[in-house]
Parts: sequence; structure tokens; C-alpha cells
Amino acid sequence: MSDGTESHLLIVDDDERIRDLLRKFLIRNGFWVSAARDAAHARRLLAGLEFDMIVLDVMMPGEDGITLTRSLRETIETPIMLLTAKGETSERIEGLEAGADDYLAKPFEPKELLLRINAILRRVPSDEPDSTIPKILQLGPVRYDCGRGEMWRGEAPIRLTATESQLMRIFSASVGAPVSRSKLVEDLGRDKGQAQERAVDVQITRLRRKIEDNPKQPRYLQTVRGAGYMLAPD
Repeated sequence: MSDGTESHLLIVDDDERIRDLLRKFLIRNGFWVSAARDAAHARRLLAGLEFDMIVLDVMMPGEDGITLTRSLRETIETPIMLLTAKGETSERIEGLEAGADDYLAKPFEPKELLLRINAILRRVPSDEPDSTIPKILQLGPVRYDCGRGEMWRGEAPIRLTATESQLMRIFSASVGAPVSRSKLVEDLGRDKGQAQERAVDVQITRLRRKIEDNPKQPRYLQTVRGAGYMLAPD
């Protein structure tokens, strides 16, 4: 059994053979699995069921995976893993900018997918507060509740993806101290390498859009030249 036991996954892929293989493999590893053949089918399932994670092929007839990701991010924070064509770096970056939590290039080993899924599911904030972290961080008009993993602008909640939530937890544990890109990659449970560091940069850019008045001149989530990124609350 994997540590994904009881988690409910949605697999979206127009290739019936891949869909069935993934479904059987993930069920054997302790997951509940539903499968959809395209974006429209996925939307129908999402309308009636709660999922812990969505595994989504980018190349599908009709609405593609990146467009669906961007649309879903308007209403849900469910973690999304994209399956992309090998070597399509621009496609992966576009997917991350649309709100995906991670990507995996086809063809891949099922065990690699399993490792990535479990790493993402572990990022979803737990309800247990860390006593070493300050309870509330003030970022101008934005406040972040470290214990609950919730962010607010005034009375309005700010939606955070699982990856953005995990990044905030990492930075909250090191307020005022830079965290290197390689450390962020490691703490997010990803493989080392420049491609994953670039992926982290994209996630940081998305997070800045949610907390900064001017994301291009960040006040609270700063870049420290040669050292990484640093959270500097009021």
C-alpha cells in the first residue's frame, strides 16, 4: 500500500489504454480512482464528486489540459498533475502558469507517477499547527494564518494551490531568511535539476501575484541575489 490510501484521484486521458493502465496501477496502490475520457467528461465528474487530486493529459481533443487547468483554478484548489509530451518545455511552463502543481513527461514509469502523486498529496496543508511558526503573518493588506494555512485580503479569502500552500509553510518557517531554489525543490519533494528550479520560479511568480501590490517589484516575497527567495512580512 502507498501512503495514498483512501485518496480519490481523477485520471483524465483520451487514450483508453493509458487510462485503464493507470487506473489499475493506482487502485493496486491504495487509491480510489475515477477516469474521464476528455475535459467535458471530467467536468461532469467534478460537478458531483470531491477529488484529492487530478492527473490530466495535456494533449486531448476538444478542450486541452492546460485550458481545463486554467478554468478549474477559478473555482477549485485541488492539486493538478499534468502529463505532457516529452521535450515540450514551453508546454510545461504554460501548465504551471495555468495553475498546475507539477508535470510528468510521457512516456513515464508508473512508479515515478506514484512518487510524484504522493509528494503532492503530502503538500496539502494539515490542520496541525506548528508551534515554532508565528500564528499570523501580515503582508500589507494580506494576512496569512500559518496554523490553518489560509490567506486573506481583508475579509476575502485568497485561493492557494497545494504547492502555493506548501511554499508559504516553507517560507513561514524561515521568516527573514533566504531559502535556496534547490532547497525549495527538495522540500516540495521533486527531483533535483534546473528544470525543477525553473518550475519553482513559475510557482513563486504565481504566488507573488496573490500577495504583492506590484509582483514585478516584490516587497514581501523577495529575491535575494545568489541565495534564493525570502519572506519578509511587516
